[in-house]
Amino acid sequence: WLYFCVSMVLASKKDRRSGLILTIPLCTEQTSMEELSATLDYLLGIPSEKCKARGFTVIVDGRKSQWNIVKTVVLMLQNVIPAEVSLVCVVKPDEFWDKKVPHFCFWKEKDRLGFEVILVSANKLTRYIEPCQLTDEFGGSLVYDHLDWLNKRLVFEKFTKESTSLLDELTVINENEKGSQAEKDRSSESNILPSFDPETVLQTGHELLSELQQRRFNGSEGGGGGTAWSPMDDELLAQPQVMKLLDSLREQYTKYQEVCRQRSKRSQLEEIQTKVMQVVNWLEGPGTEQLRTQWGIGDSIRATQALQQKHEEIESQHSEWFAVYVELNQQIAALLSAGDEEDLMELKGLQQQLSDVCYRQASQLEFRQNVLQSAHEFHMTAQDMSQQLDGLLGMLCADVAPADGAAIQQTLKHLEEKLKSVEGALQSLREKGQVLLDQMSTQTSFSYGKDVSIENKENIDHIHSVMEDMQLRKQRCEDMVDVRRLKMLQMVQLFKCEEDASQAVEWLGELLDALLKTHIRLGDDSQETKVLLEKHKKFVDVAQSTYDYGRQLLQATVVLCQSLRCTTRSSGDTLPRLNRVWKQFTVTSDERQHRLEMASAFHTAAEKILRESPELAELMVDVEAYEEVETVGKGLLDRLTVPVIFPDGSEQFFGSPGDMASSAESIRERMKLVEEKRFLQEEVEQRLDEEALEAGPRES
Repeated sequence: WLYFCVSMVLASKKDRRSGLILTIPLCTEQTSMEELSATLDYLLGIPSEKCKARGFTVIVDGRKSQWNIVKTVVLMLQNVIPAEVSLVCVVKPDEFWDKKVPHFCFWKEKDRLGFEVILVSANKLTRYIEPCQLTDEFGGSLVYDHLDWLNKRLVFEKFTKESTSLLDELTVINENEKGSQAEKDRSSESNILPSFDPETVLQTGHELLSELQQRRFNGSEGGGGGTAWSPMDDELLAQPQVMKLLDSLREQYTKYQEVCRQRSKRSQLEEIQTKVMQVVNWLEGPGTEQLRTQWGIGDSIRATQALQQKHEEIESQHSEWFAVYVELNQQIAALLSAGDEEDLMELKGLQQQLSDVCYRQASQLEFRQNVLQSAHEFHMTAQDMSQQLDGLLGMLCADVAPADGAAIQQTLKHLEEKLKSVEGALQSLREKGQVLLDQMSTQTSFSYGKDVSIENKENIDHIHSVMEDMQLRKQRCEDMVDVRRLKMLQMVQLFKCEEDASQAVEWLGELLDALLKTHIRLGDDSQETKVLLEKHKKFVDVAQSTYDYGRQLLQATVVLCQSLRCTTRSSGDTLPRLNRVWKQFTVTSDERQHRLEMASAFHTAAEKILRESPELAELMVDVEAYEEVETVGKGLLDRLTVPVIFPDGSEQFFGSPGDMASSAESIRERMKLVEEKRFLQEEVEQRLDEEALEAGPRES
């Protein structure tokens, strides 16, 4: 309570002796002298020695207290501040202590006390102290807020305490940083954080200084009014102290920040060094050892896939360390951009070492991945080619039973496509094998000192073995394809011969049909009949060549069947059909030949009788000539009514009945003319005989 109530006014205007004024308010409650003594000691420590040398005027406000308490306080001032007190004004209540004053006269004790004590009423206090230095409770005009002063004082003391302590700590930290490297290491191991936050203390100091400067500015601008507020002396003295502390604190804090930065950089550098060595040691240790044990390529797709899966696990482990490498590289790049010369070479060395190891390991991983990928492609191609060879061999081993030549051609085309696909697969296998062999030859550069000749020899031997085996299988299939191709070509010839032989039979049948249906004219005269005979001979020659061609084709089918060791499906039926049609054609052509010859003889004999010139009609013709024409004509007419009888007993007429009737009518017309000629000749002969008989008697 005393701490908040006892006030000391450090005004720019002092008492009449220019001394400082100390006000001690008392109340009816019991006042602790110890607390009051401590409070006075505290307050007396605030002014400077120069101010204290001018003395104090103490106002003891006893209007609300008892006399014995006032007396005790006055006596206590003798013990606490006897040298600094020049006047003690005890403010008494009106007519309250009049009876008690004689018991203790302060003026008589002046020599013993060392200062003058007067009892005064509040309204008469201005006799000893200027009104402008008294607050309104004593009838003065001084503007003073003790609570505000107390708060500012607490802030000032808190700032002074914290800043002083912080300055000492920062000074120690900064001084230790200037020592040897061993001391730096020891200090870095210890806690370098100060007890107070420098930023907070500086902010508090700046706010306090700003407040003090604002109060001073306001006090200086207050003007000449009697109630103007003016800053206290302790506030005026606090400003340079705060400014000095702030300057010192900023200086030490700047150094401290540099120390922290250096320590942070050193700590970061040490951390980077540690992480770099962790990455390097793992990559050159367990990581390298993992790759040393992975050199095979597998002997099948499944084996290669197992190796690829194992490699993916190795890559996954490496990826974690490569991620650390990327992070470290970024940190090193950030430190290099700071441009600290003292750490530049070390950082570049760490970066180069880390990059070399990581890139070398990444190259090894990529190389191993490429080798396994090439091996997988090689085995995939080998398996695909093996399947193609198996399919081709299955085709070659299966029995060939094509339906016709087109099916054989399609099968041959399919075989050629299969063989071409196998050749392409073998070429691809060789290319992929060569790529893999080339990679095997460069594998020694990644061996980390390990002799991989044995592993490489096994891999290379396996690659060559696979390619040679595929080459031999392909060669065997090619030989079998050649045999199958020859056989199928012979079958094509066989089907062709059979087809052409059947075609020959059809052609011969068509010739027979044409002979029967279209070759029906016998000619209107001997000349036309001769022309028809010539055409008939040529027609027969064509049929003969067709028959001979069919016979040759059928003979060829017999030879091919013997070569193929198989029986044809149609040659046994084709030959009888060919012979049957040929016999039918021969019978028909012979009949046609006879009819044409008879027609020629008929027309020749008739033409002998029938002369074209009318004057020749009187010529006499032998009776035998007429009989010959009649006999041949009737025989021809009879032949026209007779069908062609084939060897199998079947019959077939030339042309239609109308065609036959037309031919017969032409012959009858010619025979009628001859008959008329005969009648004319007989009439002539009869007339001549009659004339001869008549002439005989006349001569007689």
